Amino acid sequence: MRFLRNLVQRFTQIFQHQQVDEAFLDELEEALLLADVGMATTEKLMSAIRNGVKRKELTTAQEVRAALRKATAELLSGETQLRFGELPPTVWLFVGVNGTGKTTTLAKFARWLQKQGKKPLLVAADTFRAAAIDQLKVWGERLRVPVIAHQMGADPAAVAFDGVQAAKARGHDVVLIDTAGRMHTKVNLLEEMRKIYRVVTKALERKPEEVLLVLDGTTGQNAIAQAEGFTRAVPVTGIVVTKLDGTAKGGAILAIKDRLGIPIKAVGVGETADDLELFDPYAFATALLGEDEQG
Repeated sequence: MRFLRNLVQRFTQIFQHQQVDEAFLDELEEALLLADVGMATTEKLMSAIRNGVKRKELTTAQEVRAALRKATAELLSGETQLRFGELPPTVWLFVGVNGTGKTTTLAKFARWLQKQGKKPLLVAADTFRAAAIDQLKVWGERLRVPVIAHQMGADPAAVAFDGVQAAKARGHDVVLIDTAGRMHTKVNLLEEMRKIYRVVTKALERKPEEVLLVLDGTTGQNAIAQAEGFTRAVPVTGIVVTKLDGTAKGGAILAIKDRLGIPIKAVGVGETADDLELFDPYAFATALLGEDEQG
């Protein structure tokens, strides 16, 4: 996981300590906070570690590392696998505020699906911004993926409906639907999300397989606040964390999962169509904290 390089170096240095004392534990706690894990989640993780040390169950830095790695993986566990429908087309609805990299994330998923031998279809249902429609069309041309789009100002739910119908008619495996992230009022935005969800469900004759909430990992705790409205509007099934390339704040993933209780499905780690990594809690915990040293 490329975005963890800076974090890994910091934790590697800490686990070279010879003694598990208060200074070591304080340094570990500080590293978690600097990684943007958040105060509440850091306290939860460190409480378990400190209790283990107090009970003399954790007496070496390597034992602390193993315990923290296990706790991290357990905190991040959940249904992280992307869901596909038994009958085509599978529909993934993408929600989130503007500026999170939502539209680019759709392109990354389209590219990933192509690699899996799937035939994706992009749907530009963010009709409140001409730039969003144009951006998705550009990605469609680059990837040679068709894009269903109406004019700016069109009914987003109508575009989403047309996308599902087009996928059925043309034999596409997966429909990726972009949605608006900003409208005149928050109430309008959330009601629009509900309408799109209802219309897609009707067109599909079942619920969409995924409602993916796209969050900007660099904003940390702000991302969580932004997310709460969307989770009230539609049944979010998974989270995609973006913009984690080159940042030392990958720990925001832990705070997001701890606060929202929704599984992380993937992370965006760069600007190109191939810069998407599916999320594995145990691989993340191991990449972050390192393997046990062999003595």
